[in-house]
Amino acid sequence: MDMNGLKNWVLAVLAAIGSLIARFLGGWDAATILMLVMMGADFVTGVLLAVIWKKSPKTETGGVSSWAALKGFLKKLAMIMIVCIARLMDQALEMDYIRTAVVIFFIGNEGLSLIENLGLMGVPLPKFLQQMLEVLREKGDDGGKKDE
Repeated sequence: MDMNGLKNWVLAVLAAIGSLIARFLGGWDAATILMLVMMGADFVTGVLLAVIWKKSPKTETGGVSSWAALKGFLKKLAMIMIVCIARLMDQALEMDYIRTAVVIFFIGNEGLSLIENLGLMGVPLPKFLQQMLEVLREKGDDGGKKDE
C-alpha cells in the first residue's frame, strides 16, 4: 500500500469512528461540539495547571499525578456516556430535550471548572464570574441549604 492509499484508509477509519460517536451522542450540533470543546479545554488547563503552575487542587503537592489525570479523563468519558443514555431516553420516550438538557448542564459544569483552572493560573477573570463561582462553591459546600 502506498502512502496515498494509507492516508485514505486512515481517513476512512477516522470518519467511521467520528460517525459512530456522532450517532451515539445524537449528532454534532453546536451544543455537543461546545460541550466537547469545554471538556477538552478543562482537561488541558487542568494538566497545564499541574505541570507548569504546580497548583492542581487534585494533588497534595499541586503537581502532576497520572492517577488524577486518568480519573479526570474517565470522568469525562462517563459524562459522554450519560449524554448517550440521555439520547436513548429521548428516543425511547419520543422526546427531544433530555439530551439537550444534559449537554447544557455539562457545558455549565465544565465552564465552572475551566473558570476555576484559569483563575488558579492567574488569568484575570471578570468579577461577576468570580462571584458566580464563589456562590456555587458555597452552595456546594452546604448541600444547597440556605443559611438558618
